[in-house]
Amino acid sequence: MRINVGIAVSLLVAFAIGVSTFVVHSLWWTTARGNSRMLAAEINSQIADTVRIEVGLTLRSAEAAWAAVRTIFVQNVIETRQADKREFVFLSQLQAQPNISWIMFGWEDGDFFAAHRLGDGGLEMIEIDDAIRDRMLRSDRYIFIPGDIQFEERSFTPTDYDPRGTGWFRDFIGSDGPDWVDAQDLPGTRKEAYAFAGPVDVFRRRQGVLAVVIETDRLSRFLGTLQPGGFGAAFILDADGKVIAAPDPNADEITPARMGEGALFEVAKLAGEQLLGPSSTRSGPDAATRIVSGGVPHAVALTPLGFYGWRVATVIPESAFLSEIDRTLMRLIYVLIGAVLVATGLAIWLVRRVVSTPLARIVDDLNKVERFDVEQVEPRKSKLTELSDLSAATASMAAGLSAFRKYLPADLVRMLLAEGINTQPGGSMKQISVLFCDVAGFTGLSERLGTKIIPLMETYFSAASAAITRHEGTIDKFIGDGLMAFWGAPRRNSSHAENACRAALDLVSAVAATGIKDDAGRPLRIRIGLNSGEALVGNIGSEQRLNYTALGDAVNIASRLEGANKIYGTTILIGPETRQAAGGKIVVRELDTLAVFGRAEGIVVFELIAMSDELESPRAWINAYEDGLARYRQRDFDAAIAAFERAEAERGGDPASAVMKRRAAAFSVAPPADDWTGVAIADAK
Repeated sequence: MRINVGIAVSLLVAFAIGVSTFVVHSLWWTTARGNSRMLAAEINSQIADTVRIEVGLTLRSAEAAWAAVRTIFVQNVIETRQADKREFVFLSQLQAQPNISWIMFGWEDGDFFAAHRLGDGGLEMIEIDDAIRDRMLRSDRYIFIPGDIQFEERSFTPTDYDPRGTGWFRDFIGSDGPDWVDAQDLPGTRKEAYAFAGPVDVFRRRQGVLAVVIETDRLSRFLGTLQPGGFGAAFILDADGKVIAAPDPNADEITPARMGEGALFEVAKLAGEQLLGPSSTRSGPDAATRIVSGGVPHAVALTPLGFYGWRVATVIPESAFLSEIDRTLMRLIYVLIGAVLVATGLAIWLVRRVVSTPLARIVDDLNKVERFDVEQVEPRKSKLTELSDLSAATASMAAGLSAFRKYLPADLVRMLLAEGINTQPGGSMKQISVLFCDVAGFTGLSERLGTKIIPLMETYFSAASAAITRHEGTIDKFIGDGLMAFWGAPRRNSSHAENACRAALDLVSAVAATGIKDDAGRPLRIRIGLNSGEALVGNIGSEQRLNYTALGDAVNIASRLEGANKIYGTTILIGPETRQAAGGKIVVRELDTLAVFGRAEGIVVFELIAMSDELESPRAWINAYEDGLARYRQRDFDAAIAAFERAEAERGGDPASAVMKRRAAAFSVAPPADDWTGVAIADAK
């Protein structure tokens, strides 16, 4: 498939612009995404540091509170069983450390006392003792007022809670020091909580276990103040990947954190299961992953907090960073598409104006050269040096061919190119019709006129060439005052005989229409011989010089028929093959049986009178002549003479009838031999 050079160059320009745009866009997109991920990593780092600091402060405040209360007990400032003073100490620690949820003490006999924060509005003192209504749980509730607390109510609740069965007591009653422990077994609640617990000895006698508890709802409340990237969230996961703190600014000891709510929680949960869960290959200290939830991709980063295997998980929707990038990207794509379209349109316009249109004109000029229409070729101006030089070279070639074509039959060259005939010696047998044309009395005329005969012959040849070309003939050569043409090659023509006859009649009319006269003022007379048959047609000659022509008996007969016009005083003689091939398309008279020069046997020759579609009325003189010819061949010479005289009279003068009348008269006086066949002998070309 071939395409226009303008389209090709325009596509190339558009492709180059598109590729450049794509490369620039890809680099920008990659850089933007990289910067976004760096920003996400930086936010994650900052969030992780913030959470780590907060968790550290919370843990240290719990440890400090435990140490302060233990010191009071160990130094025997107050006794562990001293209820009123013990309540004051626990209360003061809860007021001083707002992140602490519980301070509690368990004795070896199963008694239990605790101070429990009730959010930001109050607290309760919980005690379980044999002396309290059959070991019921007593709860004294207080509310905070500015600068003080105020007792509100006391309640008793049946309970089977025993600190000795809990992990925070059991694990430390026999230990040497404090440590952190999971403390979900608190009275009246199953909330997620962690306790800093340890034994208390007074005068080397173990009193029980002191524990300071932090509920994770307090951490959830802190996480609610954070919003990574404006759209993300931070979560705290335990060592097994379970979410233990989720962002909720309203969470406290009274209001549990809203766990399990929202898409970000599900993403954090999935991240914990994938990176830290039992079925996962545990990740290293720091881990990052990409999780798609609900069709939305999220960036998740896990950073250790350095406590109990906890990790902070920052979950940020990629759209938080990439949505603006994507919007900018789409805007950029639209802008780039517009730029590409504008650039392509400008390139197409520029290429068409500077390259395609001038090149198309040069191609048109080359096509004219191919058709030998070289007179219409002229140099084309161009902004491009190469196109200007090419056009100048084409114009120079056309000028050279314009001069050279006068030596060649241009129509023949066109047809050879159109048929794709190779310029090598060789040919093939084809059915053709051949025409020879000559000027009557040319030898004497040329001697009398000298160089003045040149314009006369130019007019004659121009009229003859135009007539032959009009009827699809191929001019082979000019031979002095004569010319040779043929039909049926190089382009196949099934109507070659009919076209040749039309051309012969048109040629006679065209020459007559020119008004050419000889030196005596008489109209120029021509003679035409026309014959059809099989001939060798092709490139005849050598490797250095070729002539596309026809050879064969059919060609020779046509040449002889042209000369035979001298015998009968006719203008156009055709052979029997042409008569048969043209059939009813032509009007002829059978003229004679003639043995042309160079042949022993005779052929029936015909005079071409007209085309049948141009004949206005029957020609009686033709019938009279052909009647005379039949009687002539039957040796009835007197009847033949009468018929020829009748034809001559009806036509108003007929040289052929006069010739045949003289022959009949001669045979009437001296009859021919018994083997006479009626064949006339042409003893000259």
